[in-house]
Amino acid sequence: MTAYIVRRLWQMLPTLLGVVLLVFVLFNWVGGDPAYILAGKMSNPQQIANIRAQLGIDQPYYVQLWIFLKQIASFNFGASWSTGETVSHVLATRLGPSLTVLVPLTVMETVIAIGLALAVAYVRGSLTDRMVMIACTVGMSISILVYIIVFQYWLAYKMGLFPVQGWGDHFFDNLFRYSALPILIGLVVSIAPDLRLFRTFFLDEINQDYVRTARSKGLSEPRILWVHVLRNAAIPIVTYVMSNLPSLLIGEFLIERFFSIPGIGREVILAVERSDFPVIKAITVYVAAATMIFNLLADLLYQAIDPRVQLK
Repeated sequence: MTAYIVRRLWQMLPTLLGVVLLVFVLFNWVGGDPAYILAGKMSNPQQIANIRAQLGIDQPYYVQLWIFLKQIASFNFGASWSTGETVSHVLATRLGPSLTVLVPLTVMETVIAIGLALAVAYVRGSLTDRMVMIACTVGMSISILVYIIVFQYWLAYKMGLFPVQGWGDHFFDNLFRYSALPILIGLVVSIAPDLRLFRTFFLDEINQDYVRTARSKGLSEPRILWVHVLRNAAIPIVTYVMSNLPSLLIGEFLIERFFSIPGIGREVILAVERSDFPVIKAITVYVAAATMIFNLLADLLYQAIDPRVQLK
């Protein structure tokens, strides 16, 4: 396994290099001259030249690329153009609030979706199955903005069950008070697509030969579903969950923005609004690296779930 992990890490380097080159090209040739953004409307050629020299963008492109590679290797992307904070400090302070919402949300939505999908698969083809699928389709058709506005207005503002917005300094206060409603909204939004997808995974396994063999041996249907079918359907579920984790970290920006949660998603929106290129570049590179690492973890989990899987 060690040799496999080392080989996979080595294979990540060309992919990461391709992402770095793409980011470099986009920000240098498509994104415009950052000196004009920082200088503002009331600027003169001397100010523009000084800013370009400070940023190093007056150097040849190969020098700029080398500087970018050194920033990635040293985890030092400089300072934010809008706040003056170091990018490493920005990411370190914003990651905690995002994980406070993301980790419980991911665990709860996966467990609940698996349980509901197994229950629906148990009554497959029945009226209950069809009604649940219709409800999932309706739920998926409603924008997350509608859920945020409705839940925030009724549960937080009118009924006072949750704070409308805010974030504190204590972990448990943030987890059980400020994160409760965002997590609830995330569950309502994500349960429907997850349930539909996991149901298809289970139905694919139910028609396999080993299920018919288990039934012929007299095993009960719940045991077949919860023991045999669930274990064999776990691999595509792990693939789906692990591949979605990096995108979830960024994709929660609407929830973070509406509830004033100082997380990574909200920071991305602010960085885009302010044309804060160092923050955007750092988050882009780190999300790409996280995606490749989570794919590696998914491969390792495959063997833990099914010993027949060989890591080669």
